[in-house]
Parts: sequence; C-alpha cells; structure tokens
Amino acid sequence: MSNKKSKLIIGISSRALFNLDESHEIYEKQGLKSYQDYQIENEDNTLAPGEAFNLVEKILKINDLYESSDRVEVILLSRNTSDTGLRIRNSIEDHNLNISRAAFCGGESPHRYVKDFGVHLFLSSSIEDVKLAIESNVAAATIIPRSAENHKESKSDLLKIAFDGDAVIFSDDSEKIYHEKGLEAFIENEANAETNLKEGPFKSFLVELNKIQNDFEINECPIRTALVTARSAPSDKRVIKTLREWGVRIDESLFLGGMSKSQFLDSFDADIFFDDQKKHIMGAIDNTTSGHVPYGIKNE
Repeated sequence: MSNKKSKLIIGISSRALFNLDESHEIYEKQGLKSYQDYQIENEDNTLAPGEAFNLVEKILKINDLYESSDRVEVILLSRNTSDTGLRIRNSIEDHNLNISRAAFCGGESPHRYVKDFGVHLFLSSSIEDVKLAIESNVAAATIIPRSAENHKESKSDLLKIAFDGDAVIFSDDSEKIYHEKGLEAFIENEANAETNLKEGPFKSFLVELNKIQNDFEINECPIRTALVTARSAPSDKRVIKTLREWGVRIDESLFLGGMSKSQFLDSFDADIFFDDQKKHIMGAIDNTTSGHVPYGIKNE
C-alpha cells in the first residue's frame, strides 16, 4: 500500500475524548438506569473536552494539509448504547470534530472492533479494554485523568508525541534483564548485543506516523516525535541501530540515564506521552496528557 492510499486510524473512547466524570459518578453511585436517564435528559448539553480532546483536534487538523481530507481518521469506540451515546454524538458535532464512524457497544468492551476498523492506536480510560487491544496486537494506552488546574494548552500547532522506549516502541526483553539481574547485567547485555531490539506494541503506530511525516519536508511536517528513555550510553547505540534498521525517524531522542522525565516532556511540549511504567506517568501528569501502556514485565 503506498503512502498516498494508507490512512492513520485512531480509536478513542468517549471518556478519553470528553469529560464524563459527572455522569460516570452517577453510574458508579446510582447505577445504569440513573446514568441512562441523566444522559438522555442532558443530551443537548455539550460535554467539555476530556484528556485526549486536544490530541484528537490536532490529529484531525492534519487532514487540512492534504487535497483529499481523509489521510487521518478518528473513530469513536464506546461502551455506551447508541441511545445514551447521542449526547456524545451531539458533543462531537458541537465541537466541530470530523468523527463519523462509531461503535456503541452497550456495556461490552469495544476492543473487539478495533481490528475490524483497522485502528493503529486505541485510547481509552478503561485499562481492561486497553489490555485486550494490546493482546490483539494494536497499540493502546489508558488515558490517565488529571485535575482541571493541570490542563494547559499546547503552545505549538505541531502534533507532538513522546514515547518511552522499552516495552512501548521496543519489546520488554531488555527490561526483563534489568528487572531480574540489575543495571550492570542490563548494560553488559546491551553493549554486547549483536541483534536489534525486537518490536514492542507501539512500533506499528510509529511506522504509520512516519508515513505521514515522510509526506512533508522536515521543516514543514505537522508531526514531531520524541523518544524519552531512561537509557543512556552505551545502551543508546542499540536503540539508534534498531530505529535505523526499521527505517523509522524519531525527531528527538532523549537518553536521560534515569533522570525524571517530567521537565523534559514539558520542554518538548508533548501533546501526549506513552510509557509502560506508572511512576513515569504520575511524574509527567502535572504537565502532560499521558497514556499508560499496560504491557511487559513492569505490568505483570
């Protein structure tokens, strides 16, 4: 399939796209019937943006740069019924988001339709749904909620995406060695390894992003990527060689040698950051929308 014909497809849950905290609380405390009544009564009240709203807005704007406006698609994948989902559909229209396809799954997990829609990245507030999507070999992350005062608008029109390395872009093989035998064994393994790193759950999504990046000159590209990893020399070499072998471009690579990632993500002005370790997510969350990737040794 040529770059011209391929399409980047993002699947998103309603709670990642919109702020449904109030209605979710009603569901938790008063049950399904009260939740349904509440959504139907309020279906003309537009929902406020959720954690991943700005990301979706920026992703959809990429279509403006193409003659045919379907290079990128966002699909709503919701546990709501179509009846309770009407408020979400109305809110999509009110916010002028070009989202036309949807699956309303009536309480069941929408993960089973992720493959059918050809989704490259699935964002949800449900860790169960995210785990099921990863098991289906689709890049997926749990969007972690933040308090309202921590929301800041990005200063850039560029879509900026930051990734951890091991257990996100790459497999967790090296992380297992670190986990089981310590830092020295990890460094020795990396220094002597003659093979490239194996792919992790986000490799295929990164490849799709790269196809869009390759449609533009570097200084005109609407997407900028960063690798933000605890690795440092000499374990950085294997990462560089692996990405080169894959033919994948990462715009910025930060090898932090165990330093906190939070400030660096803020300086990069990331729209979203993906990491397999909760501690890195919780460190970054004050400034950056973050997606937890429940994959690998650290999540067993």
